[in-house]
Amino acid sequence: MVFSRKKTLLFDCLFFLQVVCWGGNLAAIESCRIEVVEKGSGWSVPLVELRTIHNVRFVSDNAGVIAFDLPELMGRETWFTVIGHGYEIPKDGFGFSGVRLTPQPGAILKVEVARTIIARRLGRLTGAGLYANSQLLGEQRDWKESGILGCDSVQNAVHRGRLFWLWGDTALARYPLGIFNGTSATTAVKPLDKFEPPLKLVYNYITDDKGNPRGVADIPGEGATWITGYVSLPDKDGVEHLVGSYVKVKPPMEGVEWGLCLWNDDKEVFERLTVIWTKSQESPEHPPLPDGHPIFWTDDKGKRWLMFGNPLPTLRCPATFEAWQDRSAWEVLTPQETIPAAGSGDPVKPHSGSMAFNPWRKRWVTVFMQFFGKPSAFGEVWYAEADTPTGPWGPAVKVLTHDNYTFYNPRLHPEFTAENSPILIFEGTYSMMFADRPPPTPRYDYNQILYRLDLDDPALRIEKITPPK
Repeated sequence: MVFSRKKTLLFDCLFFLQVVCWGGNLAAIESCRIEVVEKGSGWSVPLVELRTIHNVRFVSDNAGVIAFDLPELMGRETWFTVIGHGYEIPKDGFGFSGVRLTPQPGAILKVEVARTIIARRLGRLTGAGLYANSQLLGEQRDWKESGILGCDSVQNAVHRGRLFWLWGDTALARYPLGIFNGTSATTAVKPLDKFEPPLKLVYNYITDDKGNPRGVADIPGEGATWITGYVSLPDKDGVEHLVGSYVKVKPPMEGVEWGLCLWNDDKEVFERLTVIWTKSQESPEHPPLPDGHPIFWTDDKGKRWLMFGNPLPTLRCPATFEAWQDRSAWEVLTPQETIPAAGSGDPVKPHSGSMAFNPWRKRWVTVFMQFFGKPSAFGEVWYAEADTPTGPWGPAVKVLTHDNYTFYNPRLHPEFTAENSPILIFEGTYSMMFADRPPPTPRYDYNQILYRLDLDDPALRIEKITPPK
C-alpha cells in the first residue's frame, strides 16, 4: 500500500514535469516577423491590419512590425486581408484585397503596400504598446511606457521656451474611467530629428507624487473639463501667461459652463479665471468665445492679432493677455462655410482642424476634417491655402481617407520644421466614434496619429480659384 502511494506520487510528479516541459516548448515557439513596408520608398508603415480568415487581427506597430504567433497557422499557407486606411494591396478577381503568406517560427516575411493617399503616415504619438510587436521580437526594449492607453484631441502652445501639450479625456489601464480633466506634457519646441518611421516622440508628462500622469484642469463643477484655445500670451510687462478656455461637460456631451482659465506655473494646473456662460433656459447657447486652435497674425497696418478657429477664424482680439480677458476687445468673424475641391469645384464643408502660416509656401495653410465626407463621414481630411487667415480659401485637396473610421480635430505642427522646409506635419484623433460600428483597432483606437505632407509633391500644386459665394 505504501509502495503504491509512492508510485502514484512519483507518476504524478513525472506527469507534472511533462506538462511543464510541454508548456515550456509551446511558450518557446518563436514568432514570425512580418514587416509592412511602403512600395517604392521601403518606409515601414504603422497601422496596417492583417486579418485571418478566422478573424484574428494583427496590426503593425510604429516600426511597421507584426509579431505573428498563431500556432495553428505556423507552416500553413494563410490568407490575410489587408486594411490600411490609404495603404492598400490591389483587389483580386473576386474583390479581395490581401496577401498569402506562410508563417514560420523565426522567419521574416514582408508585405508591400501601395500608398494611395497624399499624406504619409509617420506613426502613433500616444497610448500604450507603440512598439509592442517589436518588443515581442526582442527589439525596441529601450522604449518606456507612459501608463496611458488612449487620449482625446490635442492642444499645443509654445510657452517659455517649451512646447506644451494638452489632451482631453484620457484612458488608463487600472479602470474604465480614466482622467477627465485633461492631461499634459512638455517637449522641446522641435521634438523630432527626422520625419519618417519609426516615430519616437518622448513626452515629459506632468505627474502625481507617484510618477503617474495626472489631470491638470480640475476646475470645480459637475462633469469633465475640456480645454480649448490654448495659447501663451504676453502681458503689458512682457510676462508670458499660458491660458485657455474651459468647458464643463456633462454626459453624453453637453457643455454646461464656459469660461477662461489660467495656467499656474508653480502648481502645474489650470485654474478658473472667469465664467463667461452658464447654461440655462434663458441662455441655452454659449456666446462667441476663444475656441479652437489659435494663431497669431499681423495685418497690413502692422497690428498683431490673436485669431481662434476650428479650423477657420471665428473670433479675434489683440494679441495680449489683457485683451484676451476683455470681452469688449473680442471681434466675431464669419468663416467661409465651404471650400471648393480642386478639379471639380464641389463644396467641401470643414468640420474641425487648424491653420498656420507656411513660410515655404508663403501662404496660410489649413488641414481639416470634412463634415459628412465619403467614404468615412468624419474620416476625410483635406488641405487648402489662402493669402490671409480670413480667406478666400481654396481649392482643397483630399490628403487622407479612412475606411469606416474617424479622424477628427487635425492639428498642424508648424513649429516642428525649419522655415525653409517643404515638410508639413499634422496629427489627429483616430477613433471608432461617429463611424458605422467598426471594430476598434487594438492599441490605436482613441489615440493621436502623426502624418507628413510634402508640399513639393505635384499632387499639392493647386491653382488658385475663387470660392463660390
